[in-house]
Amino acid sequence: MHARFYVPDLLADRTAALPAEEAEHLVRVLRLRAGDEVAVFDGRGNEYLARIDSLSRRGVTVRPTARRRPAPEPSVRLTVALAVTRGDRMDAAVRDAAMLGASVVQPVVTARTETTLASLMRSRRAERWRRIAIASVKQCGRAVVPEVRDALELADYLPAETADLRLLLVEPRAQGASTLAGVSTPQSAAVLIGPEGGWMAEEIAAACRAGFHAITLGQRTLRADATPIAAIAVLQFIWGDL
Repeated sequence: MHARFYVPDLLADRTAALPAEEAEHLVRVLRLRAGDEVAVFDGRGNEYLARIDSLSRRGVTVRPTARRRPAPEPSVRLTVALAVTRGDRMDAAVRDAAMLGASVVQPVVTARTETTLASLMRSRRAERWRRIAIASVKQCGRAVVPEVRDALELADYLPAETADLRLLLVEPRAQGASTLAGVSTPQSAAVLIGPEGGWMAEEIAAACRAGFHAITLGQRTLRADATPIAAIAVLQFIWGDL
């Protein structure tokens, strides 16, 4: 099995340089050498087998040799909008969303989110989540890196979302997700997942006014960090994307 590397500037007929973090992993962790064969992808759906062309202090270059077929992408472009959770719980949620095929990850700050937009910007959390998404894509075989956006306040996110189908996950008091089986498969969808303390009634009302449909995943209350993987899996099953 070939080691996979993310090379955003990749072109089929040209030598390309690996980003610094990718080059360091190739040299220091995997200890590969010039002439070894690897897999490279550009994050936009293209993947190739490639030969390591050169290794030096200035970096690593590779030369694509043959197109490779990556894992297929879901038919529905899915935005996963997540209320920001504490520490590594959010890291895991971003990792899982990337692994399962989300097209966009949108962190959201809500009334019960235990951080602020200013704090997230100062700590550069979005940059960390983007690195986590790339690592997850490398592991799972996708060749598309999901867009991990900067965090938004809920009030700013709701009117900005334009997906064909907009879903709001709530506690077990709404229609079940199975009701979506009778609805035409959308081209794009967004699922909005709340914070560890749950939604405020005013937030649910605002989301519904913005065109979101409240659904539940079942009769049990899920942890905030477990909800994204369950939600994506259920929706992809309904849409035939698993």
